[in-house]
Formats: sequence, C-alpha cells, structure tokens
Amino acid sequence: MKLLKPFIALTIATASIGAFAQWQWIDKDGRKIFSDRGPGPEVPEKNILKKPAGSKQSEIPSAPVEPVPASPQVPKDSGVDKNLEAKKKQAEAAETAKRKAEEERIAKAKAENCKLARQAKTTFDSGVRVARTNQAGEREFLDDAARAAETQRIQGVIDADCK
Repeated sequence: MKLLKPFIALTIATASIGAFAQWQWIDKDGRKIFSDRGPGPEVPEKNILKKPAGSKQSEIPSAPVEPVPASPQVPKDSGVDKNLEAKKKQAEAAETAKRKAEEERIAKAKAENCKLARQAKTTFDSGVRVARTNQAGEREFLDDAARAAETQRIQGVIDADCK
C-alpha cells in the first residue's frame, strides 16, 4: 500500500508530460495560434514560432522570426466575443429591469406613506381627542405637547414622501 501512492504519482506525472507539447504559429491572417497539434501543410515553416521537443517536422531556424503585423482587416469581434457581448447586454437589461422594479416599489411605498400621513394630519388638525395604547395596554389620551410632537413628525413624513 505504501508503494502504491508514489507509483500513481509517477504515472500521472509521466502522462502529463505530453500536456507541455505546445505548438505556436502565425496563420495567414497574422494571428498567433496555440495548439497541441501541429499546423497544417499550408503554414510555411517560417511562420512556426514554437514546436514541442521531438516533433516530426524540422527544427525552427536559428534566425529570429520577425513579428507579423496584424492586418487591419482582422475583425475585432469573434463569435465568442459576440456571445459575451450578448450576455453582457442581457445582464445589463436584467439589472436595469430589477432597478426599475425596485424604484417602482419604493415609489408605491412612499405614495402609501403620504396618503396615511395626510389622513393622520387631518385627524390631528380636526381637534378630535387622540388616544394611544401604552406598553401596559392601557388607553391614554395625548396631551397638547405630545399632540404637537406627533403633528411635527407627521409633517416631516409628508415633506419627505409627498413630492
């Protein structure tokens, strides 16, 4: 059992050496291509930038390869970028809809608060005796000071929510 773990690790390490075999070349449009497979026969030897060790094709010439400038005709958006852009637009639209729904919910809550505050202000302005239940569950009437404080609080709600 003790020898099995190092054997498995050695087997995995040996098998993963092939993953380092990487090809790199410049295609006919001037783009760098990276692959684990060699380029086709249409790619000239001078455009192959990197080969894995022990490859069947001839070695890279020792002269430095000049970088090929990107052609101005190469489209900036590939199929993947279009999908990504579509997903971004969809996410932005969903975020906008969510934000709009939240704003509508807040506006409805403010309108309801405004309505209730105006009703309460009408009640306080009418001069009717207003009673509340205290913490002991007893009914107590508001005196003039409490009534004035409550009227100011209600007016603050009206000022904030009734615009």
